[in-house]
Amino acid sequence: MIDTHCHLDASRFDTDRTEVLERAWSAGLEGIVIPGVGPHDWEPLLALSRQDARLQVGLGIHPQMLPDMPPEDDDAALELLDALLSKGGAAAVGECGLDGPSLPGAPLERQVAVLKRHLALARKHQLPVLMHCHRLHPALIDLLKQEPFPEAGLLMHSYSGGVELARFYLQKGCHFSFAGPVTWAEARKPLDALRAIPLERLMAETDAPDQAPTPHRGQRSEPGYLPRILEGMAQARGEPVEEVARRTTENARRFFREGFPPVSR
Repeated sequence: MIDTHCHLDASRFDTDRTEVLERAWSAGLEGIVIPGVGPHDWEPLLALSRQDARLQVGLGIHPQMLPDMPPEDDDAALELLDALLSKGGAAAVGECGLDGPSLPGAPLERQVAVLKRHLALARKHQLPVLMHCHRLHPALIDLLKQEPFPEAGLLMHSYSGGVELARFYLQKGCHFSFAGPVTWAEARKPLDALRAIPLERLMAETDAPDQAPTPHRGQRSEPGYLPRILEGMAQARGEPVEEVARRTTENARRFFREGFPPVSR
């Protein structure tokens, strides 16, 4: 199993990060992708990945970080991102994307401009993209219709859109990862989409420390809960959980260019 989206560097893990990782490896995980959300965490994440090859990182600017960044600093931050990506060590560009309907200090025009720069960097460095989109799918679709698609791929993180949106993203070549909501009783749209997406385009994630699966909902999530999410995905699709776990792991290894160390069986 590979958790394709876990904010392991979040402050909520500061007191027991080592134990959280131990529980994840004991649960059967073979790798974790930690997405960067802003310039403050890029260097520490790269250092963390150098310590353990099972920890791969993405580098990007989350749209929710933009209100804390003066717009005049966008160019410098993206130039720094370009420089760090040039040095290697990152498995992806992101987490980046669009968040709406609006953020104070981050109008849609600014979000789109920053996201276009991320996509350009992904193409330049031949890296996949970790895409966040919340309530702004029409704007993202318009952008993806205009921008060249990253050859290394694009992963729709914690996908919560419906089937029709999924069909567009599938046609563009996107992959999809699902998190704890697939286990929530009221989940409808993501489960419908999950059933419609081919298995070869699927991955799994915890989005820890957020979106904990049942029965941990409302508590801090952690990567060791990934088996529960895979069980929810398998149940929704009517497929054996072992097959869903195996295929999503294979998909993640291919998507992230076999960056995770091989596991001896």
